[in-house]
Amino acid sequence: MLLHNGEWNPPMLVLTRKVGESIQINDDVKVTVIEIKGKNIRLGIEAPKTTKVYREEVFLKIQEENKKASSTPDRFDPGEINDFISDNLKK
Repeated sequence: MLLHNGEWNPPMLVLTRKVGESIQINDDVKVTVIEIKGKNIRLGIEAPKTTKVYREEVFLKIQEENKKASSTPDRFDPGEINDFISDNLKK
């Protein structure tokens, strides 16, 4: 689906809700419109504690940081770690 600005976005379900109305996702997630002020909408999310809920920009930052942390430097030498530990541990 192409938007008017030419960007591609995957198809999505679009719903209209008023303050106090909710949508249910599966059996255990409920999203309720709490307040609307101008362009800002406050949502309440009821979900099990095991369900991770993030704002999109936070989620993308977490993914980026995880990707950086999981990549190995080009010239990584595990022996250097052993040398560093040996040289810096008090005996």
